Amino acid sequence: MNHSESELAPDMKLEHQLCFAIYACSREMTRLYRPLLEGLGITYTQYVTLLVLWEQDGLTVKELGHRLLLDSGTLTPLLKKLEKLGVIRRMRDTGDERNVRIYVTEQGKEMQLQAQDIPYQLSCRVGMEPNEARELLMQMKQVLALLHQAGDQVEK
Repeated sequence: MNHSESELAPDMKLEHQLCFAIYACSREMTRLYRPLLEGLGITYTQYVTLLVLWEQDGLTVKELGHRLLLDSGTLTPLLKKLEKLGVIRRMRDTGDERNVRIYVTEQGKEMQLQAQDIPYQLSCRVGMEPNEARELLMQMKQVLALLHQAGDQVEK
């Protein structure tokens, strides 16, 4: 049987899927960042990793993964690339050698200065008013918390 658009339940249309809207926004946001980050020679995922480390240097890999919502299988190759670029260094924790701590190098601190204008440049490209952006950020954090909660329920 051939299904026409009119036979499709409204909830099954792509345009009504919150998951797709979030996915598409994420892809577009990453695409907008690309030219801003090319000059630094880093990817978006490397950028957000550095944002966390610029905020709090010396995190363990586990702490960093928790903040970024990334597992160690994703994080380890990313950190190796950043270390190869010379912007971070990985060191065993002297208090507990099972842990590896991540530190920003001088070159990484210089990159932070070069990256300072990126949030402003991006907001100009998007054209969203600051109060609109703050409201959307608050809503997205609420959605993320709800998704975490739902995910925790599924895992139990």
